[in-house]
Amino acid sequence: MQLTRIRVYPVKSLAGTDVESARVNPWGLEDDRRWAIVDAGGTKVTAREVNGLLGLTAVGHADGVRLSDRAGSTLDVAFPSDGDAVAVTHKRQGTASAASAEADAWLTERMGGPLRLVWQPDPTARPIDPALGGLPGDTMTLADGAPLLLVNEASLDRLDGWLDTADRPLDVVRFRPNVVVDGLEAFAEDTWPFVTIGAVRFRTTMVCDRCVMTTIDPGTLERGSEPIRTLAKHRRWEGSTWFGTRLAPLDTGTIRVGDAVAPEW
Repeated sequence: MQLTRIRVYPVKSLAGTDVESARVNPWGLEDDRRWAIVDAGGTKVTAREVNGLLGLTAVGHADGVRLSDRAGSTLDVAFPSDGDAVAVTHKRQGTASAASAEADAWLTERMGGPLRLVWQPDPTARPIDPALGGLPGDTMTLADGAPLLLVNEASLDRLDGWLDTADRPLDVVRFRPNVVVDGLEAFAEDTWPFVTIGAVRFRTTMVCDRCVMTTIDPGTLERGSEPIRTLAKHRRWEGSTWFGTRLAPLDTGTIRVGDAVAPEW
């Protein structure tokens, strides 16, 4: 069993990028979802509401983040050293630091509505919700439920087999994984209390309940009914539809594509 893919999403709800290796911090992968987008009042804005955000890409670098669109326009945004504290609606977060007026204008122009870019200055201050498997001392970035999301290639293959031919194959990017693994049985990941990737050990906080984000085609940005419709026929319980698992790091270190994956029961 091995790690076949690593993806980071420097700005929540923007397109992610593949990396060959990533530093694992207690709150998640380096460069992953420390930035987010809010409206003029501080309400979080995601691709669930504005599909076009998935057409923008963010790449982290030493001084901040580079934003780009599909037309080739780019903008470098520095980490805010003295940005205003903006009240935001991300659960358990409270406030975030305003980025820059230039970044806000760049996003607003492309999405057609007033948007702001904000930065999470202290990822140790946001706990994982106990209702979502968080334990005392767990912290996380601006991700939804846990620091990392794992997807099993065999589970994706099984889902592809359930889908009508016209709807497959699905791009795993729809599920916004941080780590993709192979060499397993389909949905074996549901049962892991722990998993070690390379030299870094993780705890499974819960199986991931899926939302409409998975129904947005990452290439065309069009929204359909799959894969949620088919998943619900096979993977629905407790009122939700499930695919992938959420992880919390128990160690720090670096993971690399090709690393061994060792589940624990």
